[in-house]
Amino acid sequence: MQNGVSGEPAILLANLQVRLASAAGEVNILRGLDLRIEAGEAVGVVGPSGGGKSTMMMVVAGLEQASSGTVRTAGIDLTGLDEDGLARFRRDHVGIVFQDFHLIPTMTALENVAVPLEFAGRKDAFARARDVLHSVGLGHRLEHYPSQLSGGEQQRVAVARAFAPEPKILLADEPTGNLDGETGQQVMNLLFDMHRRLGTTMVLISHDPILAARCDRTVRLVDGRLVDGAAA
Repeated sequence: MQNGVSGEPAILLANLQVRLASAAGEVNILRGLDLRIEAGEAVGVVGPSGGGKSTMMMVVAGLEQASSGTVRTAGIDLTGLDEDGLARFRRDHVGIVFQDFHLIPTMTALENVAVPLEFAGRKDAFARARDVLHSVGLGHRLEHYPSQLSGGEQQRVAVARAFAPEPKILLADEPTGNLDGETGQQVMNLLFDMHRRLGTTMVLISHDPILAARCDRTVRLVDGRLVDGAAA
């Protein structure tokens, strides 16, 4: 796999379009996005539901394919990769935090965080997972299963899992959407703290403009188009 080139942006989207077939005809989800995000930058993505925010994140992560345009993440052209190549790309470069936690229910907190490290061939997978769980305040929950954890604790496990491999890029899609206000604030404080400490590029999708405003920059996505803030 080609490596990222020093000095180029962490994420570069140029004339990005995503079109999906439907019974009513072709649907344009993304309509020619241009977006440049620099390494280490935190960018908030806001806009109404159905505007294309999550689709853009999925394309950046290589979980969904662009219909046309340029997609470069961590210096890698995703349009030229097959499924195996995309899986390796995500393993090596991207961490993702979803609204619904996406923890493996039959695994403990420690095992959930160790999984991506094991996939990456880290011999210290469990030691590293243990350290990161301690850093997010869950050192006393290592052997607990997701069903034994509160929503906030589950999301902390998800944050630890995303950051444990020290990814270049973190993608967070409504990470506080299933949490109460106070718990959500704690999770966001944790996300921003780890972003700053590790220098990770972060893209935060949120319906909350106040939350998104904590980022270095905010862009607004409406009806598949960026309406402002696209420039770095």
